[in-house]
Amino acid sequence: MSTLVFLKLLAIFVVVALGWVVGKARWLGENDPARVLANAAYYIFVPALLFRTTARIDLAAMPWGTVVAFFVPVLALLVGVYAWERRANRGGALPTAAPSVRAISATFGNSVQVGIPFAAALFGEAGLAIHVALVSLHALTLLTVLTALVELDLARERRTLGHSNAHLLTTLGRTMRNTIIHPVVLPVLAGLAWNFAGVPLPAIADEILATLAQAVVPLCLVLIGMSLAYYGIQGAARGAVIVTALKLLVLPAMVLAVARLGFGLAGLPLAVVVMMAALPVGSNALIFSQRYAALEAEATAAIVFSTVAFVLTASFWLAVLAWLA
Repeated sequence: MSTLVFLKLLAIFVVVALGWVVGKARWLGENDPARVLANAAYYIFVPALLFRTTARIDLAAMPWGTVVAFFVPVLALLVGVYAWERRANRGGALPTAAPSVRAISATFGNSVQVGIPFAAALFGEAGLAIHVALVSLHALTLLTVLTALVELDLARERRTLGHSNAHLLTTLGRTMRNTIIHPVVLPVLAGLAWNFAGVPLPAIADEILATLAQAVVPLCLVLIGMSLAYYGIQGAARGAVIVTALKLLVLPAMVLAVARLGFGLAGLPLAVVVMMAALPVGSNALIFSQRYAALEAEATAAIVFSTVAFVLTASFWLAVLAWLA
């Protein structure tokens, strides 16, 4: 592992540790400030990042074959984990949003804080260009699908509990509205609409959005540490280990098999998509779990466990790619 990547990982752990100290010392109060920070990220900073990214993306220059080769197995695992967990939770032992939280934890990688320096250090400018193309659609694709799934589950729960007597079509309409009028999906759709209009962002608007977007990374890292302090990992370690194994071992294996055998990728594109899949769990998993008040401790532990284990698993996947080459 290169010095640049190691230093990035070290910086991540230091900022997370700072958040843990803040949470443990209760410097921000006793009334769950971690949830307040998560809401700030979800309603202010992440939407700014998503809108600016989708409004500026060059859709014509996207390597669509490589993009599809990556997202097909990722979405397959996402849906598979969701379906398995939903079936296992038929008794209602876990919150309704738990299947979606575990699905995002098993598939959503830390593609920015770890992924960008990792791709730049290992693959150079050409590899970084492919990685950034995947990153630009990463949140758009996974968060939109998961938002639709969790909102449908919550609507179904309300009907089951008798909190809603609406007709099925009315329920579906309300679910669709909740999915679209959402702090993740709506800015993505608005950004794409702006992109298709072919109008460049005004300089002042771009500067405002860029300033807000810069807060996402440090805020999320501090939030991970604070969540560890407030929620701990008691009772969450087993689920976090399983999610970590899915993210660091199963997902890269699926992407490797599908991209190489199904889409014929080789060389640099294959290496980039496999290592993108092999990244540790991203902080969006925690923000998502905070949003729906489900498995916050497990999502936090999965982020920490997978980031530590990534030092070993990244070396393993690089060795596999070298052997295939």
